[in-house]
Amino acid sequence: MIDDDVSDGPVVRLGKPGAGPGPARLSLSGPTQPYEDEPTLDFLVRADGPWGSVETSVRTWNGDGLDAFFASLAEDFRGWAGARTWHSLSYDLTLSAEHHPGGHVHLTWGIHDRAPSEEWHFEVTTVHAAGEDMRSLAGEIRTFLTSVAD
Repeated sequence: MIDDDVSDGPVVRLGKPGAGPGPARLSLSGPTQPYEDEPTLDFLVRADGPWGSVETSVRTWNGDGLDAFFASLAEDFRGWAGARTWHSLSYDLTLSAEHHPGGHVHLTWGIHDRAPSEEWHFEVTTVHAAGEDMRSLAGEIRTFLTSVAD
């Protein structure tokens, strides 16, 4: 995780391309709590590649357990059967994780248009080594989600 000159505050960047047309880069940035009296946490998710870019605001309820989801992926570095899934409060960000032979985790990030229009949907896959890479990513996500309290 780094602080970025372009956005407000911390950024998590994922850039190891996986399936799909051409290399992609995904970032989470700008975590904010729009309402002081409730644990709503918003952030931006953006995917960039040779095909262009897509970005949307993600609304969560205190992170919706995204940090716990990543912690469980890191903990189960030996693998699991099937896909594990996560989604944000308003389903503007979805995530599917699959463990593949050779010790890699494929994360498929679904970026969705906000309700009620829901006119578009975009997916990009990033590939991460199981074990230390996932443990590091889980720590970055946890730090990112808790950074607004600092």
